[in-house]
Amino acid sequence: MAEDNKVVAEHRDSFGKGAARKIRAVGKIPAVIYGHGTEPQHVTLPGHQVQLLIRKANAVLDLQIEGKSQLALVKDVQKDPVHQIIEHLDLIVIKKGEKVQVEVPVHVEGETAPGTIADLDSHTLLLEVEATHIPESVVVSVEGLEDGAQIHAKDVELPKGASLVTDEDSLVVNVHTPQKVDLGEEAAEAAEGEADEAAAEAPADEAAAE
Repeated sequence: MAEDNKVVAEHRDSFGKGAARKIRAVGKIPAVIYGHGTEPQHVTLPGHQVQLLIRKANAVLDLQIEGKSQLALVKDVQKDPVHQIIEHLDLIVIKKGEKVQVEVPVHVEGETAPGTIADLDSHTLLLEVEATHIPESVVVSVEGLEDGAQIHAKDVELPKGASLVTDEDSLVVNVHTPQKVDLGEEAAEAAEGEADEAAAEAPADEAAAE
């Protein structure tokens, strides 16, 4: 585990919205750690450091709790919908060598054939991987693919040691030619419609004026 992932966690015994607000006011984040049959641990974490670490999906933190090291996977991040401030973290206890199931983002690279586009149907794939070697993403190349080409989950090259949990027939990428829309014709029809509406309203306006 990289040194950069070491985070000093402090036990907390105050709960509720008021206590959480005070914790965030001093630049820290309230969190709970659970899993592996252990009692839930309520802790506070350094805000700035943790915000940087969890920018990538499925971050694993090496928590330093009263001098002891505990690996934990970030399972859920609760944010204020308006200010995007992290309000709370749920962390799951993990151990080196064990396997976990995680949603890994799909990253598309390359250019499809001229005149076509690639639609990403599955933004993540559920994989089973070693807890301390979770990939940041899986890469799908669409280089040169023609109209009608499709990439399914079973076609994606997975990182070493990872296995697919998502249905292998799930559509990941669909390549197609976008439908052409004649904006000139649409604009003309819209203008004609507006003219008809204006003509229909005119008599009523004139009658009102009389």
